[in-house]
Amino acid sequence: MFLVESEEQVFGLKPMNCPESTLVYRNALRSYRDLPLRYADMGRLHRNERSGTLSGLFRVRQFTQDDGHIYCRLDQVQDEISGALELIRDWYRTFEIEPFYKLSTRPVKSIGTDGQWENAEKVLAEALRDNGLKYDLNPGDGAFYGPKIDIDIQDVLGRRWQVATVQVDFGQPDRFQLEYIDADGQPKRPVMVHRAIFGSFERFIGILTEHFAGAFPTWLAPVQARVLPISEKFSDYARTVHARLRAAKIRAELDDRNEKLGYRIRDAQMRKVPYMLVVGAREAEAGTVSLRPRTGDDVGTVALDRVVGDLVAEIAARSATLTVGRS
Repeated sequence: MFLVESEEQVFGLKPMNCPESTLVYRNALRSYRDLPLRYADMGRLHRNERSGTLSGLFRVRQFTQDDGHIYCRLDQVQDEISGALELIRDWYRTFEIEPFYKLSTRPVKSIGTDGQWENAEKVLAEALRDNGLKYDLNPGDGAFYGPKIDIDIQDVLGRRWQVATVQVDFGQPDRFQLEYIDADGQPKRPVMVHRAIFGSFERFIGILTEHFAGAFPTWLAPVQARVLPISEKFSDYARTVHARLRAAKIRAELDDRNEKLGYRIRDAQMRKVPYMLVVGAREAEAGTVSLRPRTGDDVGTVALDRVVGDLVAEIAARSATLTVGRS
């Protein structure tokens, strides 16, 4: 942790999101009918990692994590874990990335009773089996407060990175004295389920960048199209094309710099912009563009309306293949 001393008190920059959701839970009297309660927290966290372990976006000292905390009854735990696993699978399927699952069990230093850990590990193993997911056992690598399902993805260099996680936690509800009133009128402890889909956003962006070698599919690319007038004489039409793309919610740039066209095409290819729309006199007169995907192919002259329509369709389909302007 990063520790800061002020007025004879020691503070720590927030290293995890979990405790604050327990305070939200404890803010009101809860009934068994209220459960499950699901909280989400896109929180900025700080870890005082050793300088020698820092590595680009993959391991940093300040990062943002997409945490979620679910408070539920014991009979609801299985469904909540299955729901979290399905959510994770859906998201990684979108990026065409295959996740690998590990069941991480009790570490040497931990809180909670033997019975709590046995129950939690059993619930996680059953959830993996019930969802038809193959997994490896990762002994002793659970969190100090509970076992977890760790999800790894592999980058293009064959390295595996831990990203998503689903954890069952009996310890923190005990420590924070969380309760709900059950059907019999008696107070009971809820079970806390932690889940993160991407984990660290910074790490996930780094993995994605390497996974696609920077050539993101059109739907994911920061810039989806770049408009290139042959010369400044055709800047007015280029601005019209650019405005049409922007009106269709396409992330487009206008490159009307005083540089040779070949240089600007090369620059767009180096930046891996999916599509270049080149315009000159013929295109301005006919309402068309000369379309060039980043692969270097020259699709030829295509009507502007069709290019806009095809781009919108490709982005909506989240296709990994460049298809605009092709029959």
